Amino acid sequence: MRARFDKELELLNNELMEMGGLIERAIRDAVNALLQRDAALAQQVITCGPEVDEKEKQIERRCLRLLLQQQPVAADLRLVSTALKMITDMERIGDQAEDIGEIVIRLSNEPVNLSMDHISQMAWATIKMVTGAIDAFVARNLDRARAVIACDDIVDDLFVQVRNDLVAMIRDNTANGEQAIDLIMVAKYFERIGDHATNIAEWVVFAITGEHNNQQVL
Repeated sequence: MRARFDKELELLNNELMEMGGLIERAIRDAVNALLQRDAALAQQVITCGPEVDEKEKQIERRCLRLLLQQQPVAADLRLVSTALKMITDMERIGDQAEDIGEIVIRLSNEPVNLSMDHISQMAWATIKMVTGAIDAFVARNLDRARAVIACDDIVDDLFVQVRNDLVAMIRDNTANGEQAIDLIMVAKYFERIGDHATNIAEWVVFAITGEHNNQQVL
């Protein structure tokens, strides 16, 4: 019975890594599409959404089978419960990458009047967070999960810098207002992706320790 459960957990880990790979690619393609103003690449981000949704359903079904058929207790129950929580945040990350793709398509035919440095830094920081959070679950690595949580402040600080950049851009030329709104939404989506990665990491901490937000749960 234990060997069967461990095999199912291994398959669950593999599926989570596959879903993680999909959303990491979506974020990476979204930022590259933005930097290159590549509408075709942005469209690819949008069209991969159904694949992410289908992977979420597959993982959810596996988790429910584990709960119903194996009746896990204690640490095993925490792992399966964490996976169910993770895929919700992962699916939303995919949605936000799609949202960025839609904005990029609007921006693709016009020059961007803002340095992309801070938005680019936000994007790569969030990719690192998402990758780190999923790796932390697979490796059951508490230090890695806590490192992801600590990175959220970096992304938040970069969002403030982007916002200040956009305020200055509008101040210089009010005609930039519409583009500034699109870019602040892009930055906000990256900030939300960072928040979802933090949520995932916090659930990984729960899976390992039974604590969530510094409270003992299970």
